[in-house]
Amino acid sequence: MNRLRFLLTVVVLFLLACCGLFAQTGEPVTVLRAAHLLDVEHGTLITPGEVLVRGKRIAEAGTKVSRPAGAAVIDLGAATLMPGLIDAHVHLFLHPGAEDLQTVVEAVPERTIVATIAARQDLMAGFTAERDMGTEGAGSADTAVRNAIDAGLIPGPRLRISGNAVDILGGHEDAIHFNPAAHVPSNATYANTVDELVAVIRQQLKEGADFIKIYETGPDRLANGAFSTPYQYTRAQLEAAVAEAARVGARVAVHATGEPGTLFAAQAGVASVDHADQLSAETMKLMRERQIYAVPTFAISEYFAEHAESAAQGERRREMLAYHAAEFRRQLAAGVPMAVGSDVGPFPHGTQAREYELMVQYGMPAAEVLRAGLINGARLLGWGDSIGQIKAGFLADVIAVEGNPLEDISALKRVSFVMKDGVVHRK
Repeated sequence: MNRLRFLLTVVVLFLLACCGLFAQTGEPVTVLRAAHLLDVEHGTLITPGEVLVRGKRIAEAGTKVSRPAGAAVIDLGAATLMPGLIDAHVHLFLHPGAEDLQTVVEAVPERTIVATIAARQDLMAGFTAERDMGTEGAGSADTAVRNAIDAGLIPGPRLRISGNAVDILGGHEDAIHFNPAAHVPSNATYANTVDELVAVIRQQLKEGADFIKIYETGPDRLANGAFSTPYQYTRAQLEAAVAEAARVGARVAVHATGEPGTLFAAQAGVASVDHADQLSAETMKLMRERQIYAVPTFAISEYFAEHAESAAQGERRREMLAYHAAEFRRQLAAGVPMAVGSDVGPFPHGTQAREYELMVQYGMPAAEVLRAGLINGARLLGWGDSIGQIKAGFLADVIAVEGNPLEDISALKRVSFVMKDGVVHRK
């Protein structure tokens, strides 16, 4: 009997070992090789650059990595390997055209189909992670898009989603330019009191939101060099929203362009202040101390200036953009932490690497912009320990670009290879 037990034990151990070996060798193993590899954290290039990918994760990275038997080798020549790009402010459910009319003319199923196309365009442009900052009237349809991407049913970036944004009656995203008798719906969800904010947040989280997006300011005005924008929620109301989201481990991001709304948001402890055209010294100090990210979104402003309906409107938008650029330089000098978000949607998806260019153009060194976009962006999206860098243990979100982005940030617009989760989507 003892001999039989011994033999059975040996057989079981042998079978377990075989299963383990199969699991190990069953994972796809790929070696990526290129002329250079970007070290985002240190702002340097590693030459040459190699990355060993096992399954969904990076196993090794450096000038030379292991070559396991059977590994596929992809040689990308003179390109630079780098982490997949991150856009912390996108609108998958918007496209160029009359933004307010899209929610009136296009049904939610149609807009959802368009969103899946936008997601693929962004991925093919090298954006492997994004934060969708509101469906603009499509409710929780972004939950379905995110889940379909996660299940491998459709291609797209990994997503953080908010569902509908939150707004006051008559606020920034309300349909205030239409005939009131027509009852044109808002592009956001109404919440006018603390109780309503809590109820809306709970509903959005129930429907699959990862975070909450709140409109805190608007409309914006610039006259004689003076910027102004009314706030929509008080500090106490925002604090209640932040506390309710935090109760279940979620965070709040705000559309906030100027004072005092930006200060209220920083005091409440939001995760990011998106647009951030104007920040007071007190607000900048709080954001630096609490590591609240500013997300400038220059690309959308440039696009609107270039596609204005009239010369006068274009001039006003260019004046606003110049004002924001000057304020951005003040924010950099004050040490405000930055993330990169383009507000893509009203301008064509897949073209938002322009945001990285504009941040360099307006005074931020390329290495710092790349850290802001990739390391800070990953932290803002809650994935700081798994994306945004090419290092062992991180998810295999890897792209290749033509050129050296440290010397010419426009290289980000020349993506020749895209891998996400170890799967090649563009080569």
